[in-house]
Amino acid sequence: MATKTILNVYYDDPHELALDLYPTRGPARAGVIVIHGGGWFRGDKRKEADWANRLNARGFFVLAPNYRENDSGHFPAPLDDMAKLWDWVHRRDLPFNRRQLAVVGASAGGNLAVEMALKYGIPGVSLSGILDIENWLAQHQDVVAKQGDTSNFATAASSTINQTGANDSFYKWFITNYLPHPADYAAATPANHVTSASGPLYLANSLNEFVPTSGVTQLSAALGAAGIPHSTRMLAGTRHGEAYLDDVFADTTGFIEHSLGLK
Repeated sequence: MATKTILNVYYDDPHELALDLYPTRGPARAGVIVIHGGGWFRGDKRKEADWANRLNARGFFVLAPNYRENDSGHFPAPLDDMAKLWDWVHRRDLPFNRRQLAVVGASAGGNLAVEMALKYGIPGVSLSGILDIENWLAQHQDVVAKQGDTSNFATAASSTINQTGANDSFYKWFITNYLPHPADYAAATPANHVTSASGPLYLANSLNEFVPTSGVTQLSAALGAAGIPHSTRMLAGTRHGEAYLDDVFADTTGFIEHSLGLK
């Protein structure tokens, strides 16, 4: 059973970056970091309360961080923030075994979750993660980047955003907004960071959604070549990210439990 959420605990004072903690009532089975999406230009940790509470109800101590966005959040700033979070977690007296820690996220949060799993060797879950960057941009040079209407993104539920299928102009806009320097495209592509020490991954995507499926197939190939256990799931339709959380929650939670040796 959950206890009261602890809001706005700072893990990086210089950048005023905070996280929310979801403690368990009694011993935690393990820890899970839940990273919000938002294209690296908007979003907030509080929008992950649904996913965090579901995991918390399964006995996981959950940490939901903010990270730098917009101009201050250009690549690699959010990844640097996740490295600071990693250090913070391992310096604090938190009520779970640090060897039993996983990370999940959707959309841009899925990208960051994958990068943490690859870097630190922990289990990771990505729903519609932004994974194919270098190759996608090279193959879509004629697409004109356009922001589109983002007026309700700050308040709308994550599960309601970008649900109408492909939008290459907007997709290109937020990737190149995050990556203003083309020299960084390769370094920002997760498949290029797979090693034999990377953690196991669960990768989900809808077949006709906002995020192309090529990111899953590209990363799956790299993980397979390195001998890293992973699962992929493609869902019918145009749903993006947490819009299909109900469909994959049992599978993703089971994947975490299995990867951490909890069952």
